[in-house]
Amino acid sequence: MDLQEKEKFRDSIATIDEKGKRNFIFPKKPKGKFYSYRTYVSWVLLTLLVAAPFIKINENQFLLFNVIDRKFHIFGFPFWPQDFHLLVISILVSVVFIILFTVIFGRIFCGWMCPQTIFMEMIFRKVEYLIEGDRTKQLKLEKQAWNAEKIRKRITKWIAFFFISFLISNVFLAYIIGSDEVLGYVKDGPFEHIRTLINLLIFTLIFYFVFAWFREQVCIIVCPYGRLQGVLLDNKSINVAYDFVRGEGDNGRKKLRKNENRDELGYGDCIDCKQCVQVCPTGIDIRNGTQLECINCTACIDACDEIMDTSGFEQGLIRYASEDDIKNNEKFKLNARLIAYSAILIILIGVFVTMLFLRTDVEATILRLPGQIFQSTETTVKNVYTVKFINKTTLDIENIEIKLISHKGTIETVGGIMNVSKQGLKEGTLFIEIDKKDLNSSKEKLKIGIYSNGKLIETTSTNFSGPLIIK
Repeated sequence: MDLQEKEKFRDSIATIDEKGKRNFIFPKKPKGKFYSYRTYVSWVLLTLLVAAPFIKINENQFLLFNVIDRKFHIFGFPFWPQDFHLLVISILVSVVFIILFTVIFGRIFCGWMCPQTIFMEMIFRKVEYLIEGDRTKQLKLEKQAWNAEKIRKRITKWIAFFFISFLISNVFLAYIIGSDEVLGYVKDGPFEHIRTLINLLIFTLIFYFVFAWFREQVCIIVCPYGRLQGVLLDNKSINVAYDFVRGEGDNGRKKLRKNENRDELGYGDCIDCKQCVQVCPTGIDIRNGTQLECINCTACIDACDEIMDTSGFEQGLIRYASEDDIKNNEKFKLNARLIAYSAILIILIGVFVTMLFLRTDVEATILRLPGQIFQSTETTVKNVYTVKFINKTTLDIENIEIKLISHKGTIETVGGIMNVSKQGLKEGTLFIEIDKKDLNSSKEKLKIGIYSNGKLIETTSTNFSGPLIIK
């Protein structure tokens, strides 16, 4: 077989046939130790996903991403748009972590933790196996004419898929508008909130389309992470890999025959059973090497290990390994690139933790009222300001007083003493008056203290305009 024939697999993907039409993948139902481990991990992650919006810490939802009202709760801590810098740093930390993780372990996130994989392989695929059977039965059902059996099984599957998609949409809705709102909508009935119901059904149809038809193409075509791994991986990255040295031998792979000495004939341990291909959810042949479509789901490892046991060979023909490990027996070790990524990650985490500790529970903004000029008397100068308080805590802040720290003067709040409810926002107007003798320039920087029940809870600053000072 010439090189061009060997490289033929690179000319197309398994989900598209020679005519350019969609080729549906019917993977064999996986089984084995890695599949069991993935199932346990999936149960934990699915439990966290469903439970997180309904868990409350100090009356705060454990995870909330309310973009509409610009309210965010991360692990029970409330965050506001004013904390956007923390979001940026956290995204940078996540990106660098994913890069470092991918350089070392390849696309393991996709196979073990990605919501798309977990939903597809651990929920929708299992429902499909339950209704239509394993690979052989599914292929038979696909090819047979539309009769009572096919109609019954397909409609049952489609209804089940739609119902699961609807439940997933409700869970994600709880992350966006809050679990209390969702439970309230359920109690009121769907027709009391038609607009929300319509939006919910739209997302349900999107999920249904993804898991009923688009499927593995999300990983192959849409997901940018698959493209990213091609840039990040090298010969030292640990992936789900086929041991071509052991599997091919001197003369390549060959079907197993009784009483033959494969070592003398020069054949490798791969008996070309193609079980690794049949069990792959993206339809690739892992023996062709690391490919973009591979999500490191380990299904091929379990399938190959079972065949190795049956054939009397040692397990691990397909395993977690780097190309250097397979080819040169070089074990994983740190290199300059990994050290650099690790250093950047540690620095970013340090910055993020520091900013979290410096984050205040109350944010006060005092700005001069636009379009207003200062008022001047013989001895004093007065400016009018707007004040905005944001209470990020779960407690009411009462008896707020605003006092000058850097200068002598008076602050008069319109409406008197202010109170800010928990996780609330309060706006008001105030006047700041300072003696001319205490001003050093026409534009002073004032430091102002915010007090609650006589205790300093926040400091802020603002500009104070006045007449030109000549001394």
